Amino acid sequence: MNENDLKNKMQNAISHLEKEFLSIRTSRANLNMLDNIFAEAYGGKTPLNQLGNISVPEPSTLTIQVWDTSLIKNVENAILNSNIGINPQTDGSLIRLPIPKLSEERRTELTKIASQYAENSKIVIRNIRRDYLDYKKDQKKNSEISEDELKQSSNLVQKITDNHISRVDILLDSKKSDILKV
Repeated sequence: MNENDLKNKMQNAISHLEKEFLSIRTSRANLNMLDNIFAEAYGGKTPLNQLGNISVPEPSTLTIQVWDTSLIKNVENAILNSNIGINPQTDGSLIRLPIPKLSEERRTELTKIASQYAENSKIVIRNIRRDYLDYKKDQKKNSEISEDELKQSSNLVQKITDNHISRVDILLDSKKSDILKV
């Protein structure tokens, strides 16, 4: 494992966090709100974006144009069971999803969820740091690197870790302010 592997793994943790944040709804319609919702279709769980066209006709509404009308009930049920707080309204093969304004209580709940996602990402980043340091300590034990090289690696990995942790904090602050906007 080298420094580039380390940075890539930590960047992947941040990318995953960004994806998770996109699925947390705010008062505005967002195509990514439905990313983590899967409906029963064709003998398995299928993402909603593979069952129809999802669009945002106005800031407070999402629509899903379901391609296979026999799946409309399954899509509705998946949305209702997803606990995102949206009640689908069906009009033929079009499902409208009016995005209600968030209550103060729901906003607080969503910021806690966002904080949990961020904390999980920090844990992943710290675990990557630990694995890298263990790898370097093994190299030192096997006389592949010197004590100075181990110290340099430790300092470098700590800087990289701190940088990625601060990026997680920045993303979290941004998401929290987005959720709390009225």
